[in-house]
Amino acid sequence: MATVNFNLSLPEKLRQEAEKAGLLTPKALERLLREEIRRRRVDGLFAAADKLTGLDMPPLTDAEIEAEIKQARKPTAA
Repeated sequence: MATVNFNLSLPEKLRQEAEKAGLLTPKALERLLREEIRRRRVDGLFAAADKLTGLDMPPLTDAEIEAEIKQARKPTAA
């Protein structure tokens, strides 16, 4: 595990509320960071899905999907 030191400037009222809620502890900050990283990944997936929806392409046939799956499962040369 790595240690990161930083200074955080907050309005005093927010600092007091966050401290009272236990949000300024290393464990709470780790949880908040993990949740934000997950949220951004999910947002990215939805953005990609929206882009795909906007493409003017016919849907893949069952045979094309099967061919893509077979291709993806082929072992790669190392």
